[in-house]
Amino acid sequence: MKEFFKYTLATITGLIVVTIVAVILGIGTLVGMVALSEQETIVTENSLMVIRLDGPLKERSNPNPIDQLVNNNPILGVDEILSAIEKAYNHEYIKGIYIESSALFSASPASIEEIRNALLRFKEGGKFIVAYSDHYTQGGYYLCSVADKIILNPQGNIYWNGLASQPIFFKDLLDKIGINMQIFKVGTYKSAVEPFTSNSMSEANREQLSNYLLSVWNTLCNEIAVSRQLSPSSLKELADQGVFAAPAEQLIEAGLADTLLYLDGVQSYLKQLMKLDSASQLPTLELEDMANVQKNQPIAPSGNIIAVYYACGNITDVASNTTEEEIVGTQMAKELSELRKDNDVKAVVIRVNSPGGSAFASEQIWREVSLLKKQKSVIVSMGGVAASGGYYISCAADSIFAEPTTLTGSIGIYGMIPDMQELLNTKLGIYTDVVKTNRYADLGDISRPLHEGEKALIQQSINQGYELFVKRCADGRKMTISDIQEVAEGRIWTGETALQHKLVDRLGGLDEAIKAAAASAEITSYSLMSYPTPKDPLLSLWLDGADHYIESRIAESVGEYAPYLRLVERIKQANHIQAHIGFDPNFKF
Repeated sequence: MKEFFKYTLATITGLIVVTIVAVILGIGTLVGMVALSEQETIVTENSLMVIRLDGPLKERSNPNPIDQLVNNNPILGVDEILSAIEKAYNHEYIKGIYIESSALFSASPASIEEIRNALLRFKEGGKFIVAYSDHYTQGGYYLCSVADKIILNPQGNIYWNGLASQPIFFKDLLDKIGINMQIFKVGTYKSAVEPFTSNSMSEANREQLSNYLLSVWNTLCNEIAVSRQLSPSSLKELADQGVFAAPAEQLIEAGLADTLLYLDGVQSYLKQLMKLDSASQLPTLELEDMANVQKNQPIAPSGNIIAVYYACGNITDVASNTTEEEIVGTQMAKELSELRKDNDVKAVVIRVNSPGGSAFASEQIWREVSLLKKQKSVIVSMGGVAASGGYYISCAADSIFAEPTTLTGSIGIYGMIPDMQELLNTKLGIYTDVVKTNRYADLGDISRPLHEGEKALIQQSINQGYELFVKRCADGRKMTISDIQEVAEGRIWTGETALQHKLVDRLGGLDEAIKAAAASAEITSYSLMSYPTPKDPLLSLWLDGADHYIESRIAESVGEYAPYLRLVERIKQANHIQAHIGFDPNFKF
């Protein structure tokens, strides 16, 4: 027995020592990676910038060390891609851009459109763009259509088949398990509650989704038609013909691509384009290299700062333990207050990419934006989606920019409280009882249905919240209450149609918004500073590395259903009064 314990203890000790050594080596590796990422990139003559569209596209890139170690698809940041394209445009040694399109996902049309417009400006400088893919996704093809030459694998295809939105409905599932969602809302088009109360779309929701998708689809077809010298109608016909299943040769004949090459042939073509012999190495710069080109730029002599504040994700009252992007009302209000008090900050551009969330948190942010506007220029730049609460926090700005395909509007309020009496009593055999001093002491108790008095009070709160939302929009947009009500009711709009209804001021991206902020602040010399400050990579490893890894594995397993599982989790945690959009903006694209 003594020998058993001796060997067991030795084994455990060995495991502990090995684990400690592995952790130390891992930390050393991470420190080395971070140190290397800080080194400035030196660009050699006749260089080629490379953009690999492989992974999720978000507003900002903030790579997690664990992702790098396990070779996950890196998060592509709109900010880093736009910055890289601008640097490549200005650098005399960079002759062109090569785009390799693989599996771009979680990308909104507006985000892709902003990158696409930056590429169009890049071409105006007399430099070339070449694109290649084994299989072009629809979003990837939309982006790559700006290229001077579109190359397709001889056995590849182009998924050009139109747009679709397919909500998932839970009503029958909730009925089976004994949960009844008690709904309170204002807005005919406010469809966020429909998955819990119906098995299909309402006619109002079908109408608004159809109009939204058609507007986006027309934009895509019109812009690709210009780049490819095709007609929009021919592109729509190709989608209806199922061109995604056609042989690659037919895609050349249709004008969607220019030539068929395998990847080795692409490399040879690029060398010829760069006037290199076949034995030479292509001098390429990846996005991570471009991040460190001209890294240490001097602060503007004027000391003026234009702050770009990224407001991305669901709007919440308190921070959650998820690694998903979110806007915490108190935190954003505090950070905007600090920018207001910073004398060096002359203007603030708020980059909004949010489907909304807590109405209360949205109001707190609106208040701080209003105070900020009294002292400094405030410009909003809308990304892929700035709807419901996302529009609430935008409406007080001096000016609002949106892309033609930005999803915005959805001015409406709703609330949901589950009644779980059947689940608890009938299904699980669980009962509750209560002693209370007043009629509404147990308001919100999910073990029973709400009584009529409670329903009336909650609906009254919803109505008041909606009236306040409409007033904020009317005041911010300098419109009448009745004018806002005509375009409210929870209805969604594209940026293009929102411009027609005066919900936004101009069509354009972040770069245009920054220029407008500088003009409004009457400054010509300034430095750009991004807020909030991203987490330090090593700190991220300790604080949320393991949680991030586990959550990402779960998200990969459930695929397209992940947003709906997160929605259920949000309902459990959320403020009962919500200003949130009614469907997942990452529709099939």
